[in-house]
Amino acid sequence: MIMEGRRTFGFLLTIVVTFAIAPLIAILGYTFLKDGQFDISQINRMLEAERVWRTLGNSILLGVLVIVGTTIIAFPMALIRTKTSLYRYDWLDIILTIPFMTPPYIGSMGWILFMQHNGFLQQLFPSSAWLTETFFSLFGMVMIMSLHLFPFLYLMLKNTLLRINGSFLDAALIFGRSPWRNWTKIVLPLVVSSYVLGSLLIFIKTLAEFGTPATFGSRIGFQVFTTEIHTYLSRWPVDISMATSLSLFLLSVCLVIWYIQNLIGRKHTYGVLSGKTPAMREVRDKWYIKLGSWMFVGAVLLLSIGIPYFSIVVTSLQKVRGNGLQAGNFSFESYQEVFTGGSAGLSAFLNSVMFSVITAVVTAIIGLCIALYIKKGETKKQQVLDFFSLMPTIVPGIVFVVGLIMFWNAPWLPATIYNTKTMVVVTYCVLFLPYSVQYTKSSLSQIDSSIFQSAAIFGRSKWDVYRQIIIPLLMQGILAGMMMTFIISMRELVAGLLILPPSVETGATFIYSQFEQGNVGEGMAVAVITVVMTVIFMFLLEWLQKRGGHENA
Repeated sequence: MIMEGRRTFGFLLTIVVTFAIAPLIAILGYTFLKDGQFDISQINRMLEAERVWRTLGNSILLGVLVIVGTTIIAFPMALIRTKTSLYRYDWLDIILTIPFMTPPYIGSMGWILFMQHNGFLQQLFPSSAWLTETFFSLFGMVMIMSLHLFPFLYLMLKNTLLRINGSFLDAALIFGRSPWRNWTKIVLPLVVSSYVLGSLLIFIKTLAEFGTPATFGSRIGFQVFTTEIHTYLSRWPVDISMATSLSLFLLSVCLVIWYIQNLIGRKHTYGVLSGKTPAMREVRDKWYIKLGSWMFVGAVLLLSIGIPYFSIVVTSLQKVRGNGLQAGNFSFESYQEVFTGGSAGLSAFLNSVMFSVITAVVTAIIGLCIALYIKKGETKKQQVLDFFSLMPTIVPGIVFVVGLIMFWNAPWLPATIYNTKTMVVVTYCVLFLPYSVQYTKSSLSQIDSSIFQSAAIFGRSKWDVYRQIIIPLLMQGILAGMMMTFIISMRELVAGLLILPPSVETGATFIYSQFEQGNVGEGMAVAVITVVMTVIFMFLLEWLQKRGGHENA
């Protein structure tokens, strides 16, 4: 086929290496080379800094506590959605993914506005002032991040529980096992591997997260690796060597965890075999179980969606923040300012749209070519290209951004895109290419290779097969990847803070800067617009995937 051969592999590998692997090599070179000689003085300097070890301790502690927090939310939710009458409400899964699709820094800002002194909670309940000090601590940071990340673990646990056929438990009951023993000896062992894999994924996501530590962590003085790297690059005096050393350290930690995750996935993942297709049985709950289930779901939705969304919407509508929740203190002035021609908010939002659209188109084209070459990953070349194309899902975003800065500032380059808008698009493409590759690969896996043989019988050329058959069949996967890339690009913060040219802002950096400067009205208006667009695209993505599933069926 067309997407085969050495030239194709060489071309695609060159693209991936240049934009995804070269930045990591640049970090290694800048860390270990000095005047062309191997040098470990920068690593020694990093390891001797007490602040680095304190930051490492903070990051690990935060990761462990967030795992605990997500478990408290995700495990009961998975049980409720599979073992109670609430299994019938599939729309809950869509709603429960909204917290993850909400930009983490916006969710954090919403909680800050709600819980701060004279915030919305104190305005609604004056006697709750004592909660403010309790919330603005490590506890509050863990809660915010857990409410953002729990959908990862929830979906993994839910899918595992759905694969466990009820006949296993029935068979155990026949042989005299009690329901409690069934759970401890049958269900939990089958769930453990998925839980461990999900927990390690949560840990990596926590280590790589920048938005919540930058907005909330800075207020409580809790530094982690991502904010520490940003500090060394953005504040005077700039210390590039320490930033690259920390980036390498963070990269190493994430790669080790990723390796452990893959090891567990290969050796301790169980399959459930049955002669029948698992089907949900009709469940009739007692009234107190149904009430408790709905109360738990309602509490999670209130904390993860209701409170932060309430805060940002109300703040965007307030005329004077000092007047609080009073009648007559609400208007659409902030939105009018945003949509006024030439305003900073409108310019930043349009920049985000432009960068995100270009990124979605470019990654869709590159992702299609890579997916068509990889196919099922049967050869070593296909597996190598597949691994390299997925590197951005393993490596924290801020590490890639630092690497791109180092790479495009290399003195041996004849020209550079650094400090240009092109740099923004390239950075987004590097970070979000895996979405296009994975969505396209998923669609491609459903196409049988006999299509090419049938087309050859009827005298169709390879180009005609791709243009008239393959690409139309892949179009839903391509569009799904473009939508996901657009959504994630619109919310990207750390890349914008570090690589945007002077006087250029995106929606994310505008929201962040307005919040930090105290001009939250217009910033929250842009945040509301971004969130609404994200939710709309998320529902479109869900509809597109369901439509694709029905057509394939």
